[in-house]
Amino acid sequence: MKVIGSIKECSASVYTACAAIAIAAGLFVATPVSATEAVTLEAVSAMREGDMRKLNFHSVSKDISSNPFISEDGEEITLADYKGKVVLLNFWATWCAPCRHEMPMLSELQTQLGGDDFEVVTVATGRNMVPAMKKFFAEIEVNNLPLHRDPKQKLARDMAVLGLPATVIIDADGKEIARLQGDADWSSENARAIVDAIITMNNQ
Repeated sequence: MKVIGSIKECSASVYTACAAIAIAAGLFVATPVSATEAVTLEAVSAMREGDMRKLNFHSVSKDISSNPFISEDGEEITLADYKGKVVLLNFWATWCAPCRHEMPMLSELQTQLGGDDFEVVTVATGRNMVPAMKKFFAEIEVNNLPLHRDPKQKLARDMAVLGLPATVIIDADGKEIARLQGDADWSSENARAIVDAIITMNNQ
């Protein structure tokens, strides 16, 4: 979250209070979602700061691909298997330098918010050998994200992924509601607040 001074250090539990102070001081322009109001995509979109400004919310939710991909256990699964929870779907590859930079931040987001209502799902698309994928995760010390594969890029193509990394947010109804092209700091205060608001919206 791009703010000034001590506001940057505020924890999620005091996000709203910090925002109010910052607004009064003229230092902060994001609009936090009120705890007393129903959460909407418009309100969540207004919260974006810093890297999250690259996160584009769709005016109308989109269908997702039904093409299968290979789970880390070697079984075919589809995105429909995640229906009922908010999913942050990240497409990456072992050769992708921005992916290496971004992945630990996705791992941190999963650590902080992952559970019954939310999951970070990582899918290596294209030619990515399993040993190379395991080495990639080991080198960046990520152990809480899945080593799913899309070797023939069927899922990525059907989801119109044109470059890596690419991140798609899917709501609990199995619809794409937002997309971010390129890497981003998903461990930031602002990213966590946005994802938490989307989870709240899906639980309303």
